[in-house]
Amino acid sequence: MKKRLITAIIFVAVMFAGMLSGKQSFAALFGVITALCLWEFFDMVFEDGLKRDLTRKIIAISFGMLPYAAVSLLHLNAWGLAPQQLFLVSFALLPLVFLCFIFELFSKSEHPFHNVALTLLGMTYISAPFSMLNLIAFNGDSFSPNIVMGLLFLIWSNDTGAYLVGSRFGRTKLLSRISPKKTWEGFIGGMALTFLVSWGLSSYYTEIRTTDWLVLAGISSVFGTIGDLVESMLKRSFEVKDSGTLLPGHGGFLDRFDAFMFLIPFATAYLLWIRYTGQDFIITP
Repeated sequence: MKKRLITAIIFVAVMFAGMLSGKQSFAALFGVITALCLWEFFDMVFEDGLKRDLTRKIIAISFGMLPYAAVSLLHLNAWGLAPQQLFLVSFALLPLVFLCFIFELFSKSEHPFHNVALTLLGMTYISAPFSMLNLIAFNGDSFSPNIVMGLLFLIWSNDTGAYLVGSRFGRTKLLSRISPKKTWEGFIGGMALTFLVSWGLSSYYTEIRTTDWLVLAGISSVFGTIGDLVESMLKRSFEVKDSGTLLPGHGGFLDRFDAFMFLIPFATAYLLWIRYTGQDFIITP
């Protein structure tokens, strides 16, 4: 328990220091998290242990980072490029994905297209959601990490509420085939705490309305829980207990961000909808 608590304190401190130190540190923080999640994912799914497998993992991580790199490049614009130039530079990164086909052509693998599919799955499942955080935090030349921080609070609240209520009152299994410990009582407890926290967040993070924070609470509870179940399904498919050991007492990075990754696309869709339909979604420089 002590190790778990120390890890959690350091983890939270690093997360918020990275987000609050500016847009470059924000992009770097989630870039590192994306890379570590990709490493754990590919370490799990490429399992033959041969030397070529290490090469495949490194190549797959490089390909997997492309969506995050492209979107971050568009928003950071460190070189002062014109919008058309930025688009062309970002778009030019995408054909590099097809290099994974060339690698498999010469890898002598018995399942080359299986490996290509897993590489592309890593991009879709991990890198693409994290890249969407830039769409939330950046609006033109303006940057604010507040809503991203709020989403992290919501997903942590959902996990905490589900654990506290589920461990004490849980009786009705949510999806025992995938996760025997999850219960409907825990899900309801997690949702209740998430709605309560979202109401509190609306007083501090005023870029969006209280109603919008409540909607995000619902999105976080539903899709965060589904994301956790999806990662449990992944681990069961490859017969592993934790995605990694980088966070003592907490497993791996993929274990910590599975729910967050899954809610990001749905939260982003909602936030962009209220931003571009004239709702109160304001980011101040």
